Amino acid sequence: MDTSLEKISDPTLAEMGKNLKEAMRMLENSQRIEEENGKKLISEDIPGPLQGSGQDMVSILQLVQNLMHGDEDEEPQSARIQNIGEQGHMALLGHSLGAYISTLDKERLRKLTTRILSDTTLWLCRIFRYENGCAYFHEEEREGLAKICKLAIHSRYEDFVVDGFNVLYNKKPVIYLSAAARPGLGQYLCNQLGLPFPCLCRVPCNTMFGSQHQMDVAFLEKLIKDDIERGKLPLLLVANAGTAAVGHTDKIGRLKELCEQYGIWLHVEGVNLATLALGYVSSSVLAATKCDSMTMTPGPWLGLPAVPAVTLYKHDDPALTLVAGLTSNKPADKLRALPLWLSLQYLGLDGIVERIKHACQLSQRLQESLKKVDHIKILVEDELSSPVVVFRFFQELPGSDPGFKALPVPSTAPAAVSRERHSCDALNRWLGEQLKQLVPVSGLTVMDLEAEGTCVRFSPLMSASVLGTRGEDVDQLVTCIQSKLPVLTCTLQLREEFKQEVEGTAGLLYVDDPNWPGIGVVRYEHANDDKNSLKSDPEGEKIHSGLLKKLNELESDLMFKMGPEYKSMKSCIYVGMASDDVDVSELVETIAVTAREIEENSRLLENMTEVVRKGIQEAQVQLQKANEERLLEEGVLRQIPVVGSVLNWFSPVQASQKGRSFNLTAGSLESTEHTYVYKIQGTGVTPPPTPSGTRSKQKLPGQKPFKRSQRGSDAVSETSSASHIEDLEKVEQLSGGLEHSSLAAHCPECPAGAPAPQASQAEALQNKAQHPGGDHPQMGKPGSRDLRFSQPVNSHL
Repeated sequence: MDTSLEKISDPTLAEMGKNLKEAMRMLENSQRIEEENGKKLISEDIPGPLQGSGQDMVSILQLVQNLMHGDEDEEPQSARIQNIGEQGHMALLGHSLGAYISTLDKERLRKLTTRILSDTTLWLCRIFRYENGCAYFHEEEREGLAKICKLAIHSRYEDFVVDGFNVLYNKKPVIYLSAAARPGLGQYLCNQLGLPFPCLCRVPCNTMFGSQHQMDVAFLEKLIKDDIERGKLPLLLVANAGTAAVGHTDKIGRLKELCEQYGIWLHVEGVNLATLALGYVSSSVLAATKCDSMTMTPGPWLGLPAVPAVTLYKHDDPALTLVAGLTSNKPADKLRALPLWLSLQYLGLDGIVERIKHACQLSQRLQESLKKVDHIKILVEDELSSPVVVFRFFQELPGSDPGFKALPVPSTAPAAVSRERHSCDALNRWLGEQLKQLVPVSGLTVMDLEAEGTCVRFSPLMSASVLGTRGEDVDQLVTCIQSKLPVLTCTLQLREEFKQEVEGTAGLLYVDDPNWPGIGVVRYEHANDDKNSLKSDPEGEKIHSGLLKKLNELESDLMFKMGPEYKSMKSCIYVGMASDDVDVSELVETIAVTAREIEENSRLLENMTEVVRKGIQEAQVQLQKANEERLLEEGVLRQIPVVGSVLNWFSPVQASQKGRSFNLTAGSLESTEHTYVYKIQGTGVTPPPTPSGTRSKQKLPGQKPFKRSQRGSDAVSETSSASHIEDLEKVEQLSGGLEHSSLAAHCPECPAGAPAPQASQAEALQNKAQHPGGDHPQMGKPGSRDLRFSQPVNSHL
């Protein structure tokens, strides 16, 4: 047994601490404990884990570990796992102790729970400067506000206990919430209190002066006066000391004066309340100590797992707090404070202040670093005391002041400005996801704001103690942001060029997808494409699938993917992020040419099947006719087996080889007489040249596709052009000489002869001139596009 546990006289408590320490060691260990080889009999009625005499502690913990981390064959998940230190072990020990303490006798249990509750309440009020307050501990963070609303109703409606809803019906209560409050808070309160939604009043934020995430105090006063004139009762106001989105703090001092004037209960919540434990506190947050109640979450602030939230409030009537549910006589309710009671003692005041101060320093460090980074806008730049940093990537609008940072785009903005706003939102979403993967300990979150758009939030108070974020991690985060900025700016600039190139290319359709962060989305319109239909197109999907395969085979730096269109089910190609050296014109042309070749090859294969089938039928008919003519020519006697052999011996027939060949290029039947007489296969019609791009550029060795030409490439282009012209001149000279030469120059081994060597050289040069990148695909393969089938004269069909 550990020496520290030997000092504990209670053997049960010592054993509990030992078991908890052993359990934590096993759960945090990455190695898996092998299962026992012995198998027990399995019954059909009793589940497996409950069979027999039960499982031992090791097997149960092994099961819990497998459920937490998954099986070994599963892919590792990217979910962040909380870093549980010694203070976390103390919080977990509190839950085990709570179960053990509940077994004590009632009198001792009452004294112990009262001591724990009173100590924790006193410590929290002293640490966060909330004098003479009471505390309510709850698991659900919003539960404390719901209990406060019940207390406010009982305080303002004296006959509510007797008359109930009739009192509320005669004078409806009104709860005021900021427009920047966390989503779903108003609906939760109405559901818990049994109030209709008209009892909620949404207070807008500032529109002209001040932060756009702070409550408009003047407008709130106007709303209160209007509700009083309509016979309603202003009941409660929920203010923010750090909004859920960007961490802005309302003007709590001015709101407190307004609430005292009209008798309204003021409740404050937000992450900035943690700064009350520091030596220096901003005046706006310090005013929260004068409010009627506040809700805090010390668990994430201090890195404590399974610690309840706390609502501090001030009220003198114990009966009303008991009716509202803020106090309870049950020991189990009082024991909710036990994990926090243990953890606060373990950390001490210095440890608590150090963790909160460290989180604030991280946010200030990131904020100061981002001010020096171009194309990054900080949303809480005017609040240096806020421990939340919200930023986003932005691009200066055309014609705007270079020193002016882009403001939120209104709904009536031009289409070009609105499109750029949506493009920036997609890029910010991509940036946030990339940063979360590169620096997972930063605890970044991506969120969408109504006015600013998509932003990235860094809230170290809610994640630093949990994930163990350090100052080096913030520096790494800034470095990653700077490394991603060139890609973001270039991609945003190339979007318009990509759109113009696609719209100017025949057969391509530009797809405007605001959620795609890459260069753009393009769709190839084939011949049978129904432009008015939004349904899936099998032929188009086949073409785009082949196009995606071809593009990925090029091994470029761009990322391609195929998916359905933004507003329909038709397939299209998504082009990913790009750098500044991407040749957009070459990219679009490659997409168009490749897609067109895939469509032509697919159509050629389909047509070839039908043409070959008809050609075979026609060849069979002609061969049948030739066979009948042979019968008439030879006579009936020659068809008799014995007589025909004797007759052919005395008078042989001079038979000629007749057959048919099918030319795929011309799509026609040809006689095979030339093949049997001259012992050479005819070339037929010259196949058309393979289609290629009009802008095909010669690449340097090792240069990837879609890269702009670097310095020194002009000399290479001039050299290749000169060589190309010389080849064409040689072809013309050789062709002119062949026209005047004798056509009787043939190979001595063949009856008709093969082309002269000079002609072969001319053909090779002509092929090289037409295809500088390589030989013609059909060169040197005579008749390779002809499918030949022949029938000799003496054969029987």
